[in-house]
Amino acid sequence: MADSNLVRNLYTVPMKNMILLIIGLKGEAHGYEILKEIEKMTFGNWKPSHGNLYTMLNKLAEEGLVEPREEYRGKRRIVKYALTENGWLYLREANELALKSLYLAVQYHERLREKLRKMGYGKEIAATAIDSYIELLDGIINILEEKKRELKELKREKELRETGS
Repeated sequence: MADSNLVRNLYTVPMKNMILLIIGLKGEAHGYEILKEIEKMTFGNWKPSHGNLYTMLNKLAEEGLVEPREEYRGKRRIVKYALTENGWLYLREANELALKSLYLAVQYHERLREKLRKMGYGKEIAATAIDSYIELLDGIINILEEKKRELKELKREKELRETGS
């Protein structure tokens, strides 16, 4: 099992983006929902403490990226968070950066696998590991193909507007 500090550090860096992504995809979310989604996203390997999560949510509100909204269920107060316009803009930029990072990560991963193979490591790869890797690559390919289609469509629309056709 991985060192718990290493696992925690892997996830605390992008925590801001994870929170914004969860809120954006759900439309709005309260703290407990966000905790459960983070736990799902990290395959149960990590979830922030309640204190860390609410500190981050307050910081996001101060930065103008989320807007808290109180509601009551009986006597119980629940604070739900929604993205502001600035939150959507931030998330869009973070998404573009994540896509570029994914591309670089795949490149580095392949270069490292090739280097390890040449050094004699990893000759016996389990069939399940190969299947998982193929599934991961298929998912990445689908995401990239969809992004490529979107960009081509945007380019085509822009060209049509510019030519007035």
